[in-house]
Amino acid sequence: MSSVLNAVYNNYLTAYTPKPLTRYDAHKKSELRNVYNSIVKMNKDAPWYLPTTSKETQHYAVDLKENARELHNVIAGLGGLEKDGLFSKKSAYSSDNEIADATYIGPQDFEGEAPSLELEVRSLASPQENLGLFLPDAPVSLPPDTYSFDISINDMNYEFQFSISEGETNRDVQERLVRLLNNSGIGVKANIAESEGKTSIRLMSEATGLSQNKSRLFTVSDDHTSKSTGTVDYFGLDFVSHQASNADIVINGEGRTAASNHFTVGKLFEIDLKNVSPEGRSVQIGLKTDIESLADNVAHLIGGYNDFMKAASSYLGSQAKSRQLVQELKGIALVHGSSLESIGFTMAEDGTLELDKDTLRDTALRSRNLSETFSHLKGFSDMLLQKSDQVALNPMQYVQRTTVAYKNPGHNFISPYAPSAYSGMMFNGYC
Repeated sequence: MSSVLNAVYNNYLTAYTPKPLTRYDAHKKSELRNVYNSIVKMNKDAPWYLPTTSKETQHYAVDLKENARELHNVIAGLGGLEKDGLFSKKSAYSSDNEIADATYIGPQDFEGEAPSLELEVRSLASPQENLGLFLPDAPVSLPPDTYSFDISINDMNYEFQFSISEGETNRDVQERLVRLLNNSGIGVKANIAESEGKTSIRLMSEATGLSQNKSRLFTVSDDHTSKSTGTVDYFGLDFVSHQASNADIVINGEGRTAASNHFTVGKLFEIDLKNVSPEGRSVQIGLKTDIESLADNVAHLIGGYNDFMKAASSYLGSQAKSRQLVQELKGIALVHGSSLESIGFTMAEDGTLELDKDTLRDTALRSRNLSETFSHLKGFSDMLLQKSDQVALNPMQYVQRTTVAYKNPGHNFISPYAPSAYSGMMFNGYC
């Protein structure tokens, strides 16, 4: 059951507010208990409201919650959850970002020479591609019936059922199969390929590379399916036009392979491969100076603030109470206005912040103690963190709702079903 709900939730986020998962999305039992206790306390004193039924409003509430979560993760990634950790995160550099990007994930208090490595990319990891038969835009030759086929991927088998009606063309069925596969979220994407007026179904694995003892990332078959067979052969869905392959790289003169274009090296660097290295050229990966790292961290914080501000502002024309959140975010920046301006920040008319990195670097170079010079940024980030957690806990406070009744002060009680309204917004379209 949990896997089904997880698939539904991921499908919802993919369609509406896709956000990458980070290590800060995993929580201890104590943290989850604190969230639950906060929800109970909040709902104990909250008045009764009419339920929200508007699809646009539900989308708005979910979007606010996910963007608040994203801002929380940005601040957490900069060390904002620790007392003295903010902006202490070191940044990695790559001498050629078109070949590879790097992120430092090692200890912040290492001693000795700063870690570095030399990287050469000989080939990238690639996905598996199946390319079907190219068919004319003519009536389907298969008889009208209900058909099915199976896709096996990651040791799981998925059956897809569909019907072919009288008079449908090859392209009609191909486009319907593409939508069916893309909405499934199983790790295989589909699209229509065209050539000389004919069309084909192209299947592509989201994963790359091959582990040992595996020759394919996914297989397509209708040999043991529950409905009528014949569509796999007719559309050519099982023809592998490109096998998955591993990345071929050289690190510090030592040849290696990787199943993905995203991997870690020595628990020090996360590497994202982008392109093959020109012959005879290597990419240098290492650590930036403390001042350059500080500038990057501050830029990431401002980027998180601006993204949250833009998400809230995008609903000003449709959600009346979104203006309240926009004003609260502006207020947080204005509280620290003079301090932020002194290190290179300016506020635009829409409430977003702009950073002059040259002014920031000059301030840092003149500073005798970076922690003291940029201490006001800690207060700014703490207020943003508090606001993001508040919005993530209860995005409905920024929704225009009709109050039914206020609870009797001193004689109220816990309403455990109130939080389920938010969950229903995600699942009511699937139940």
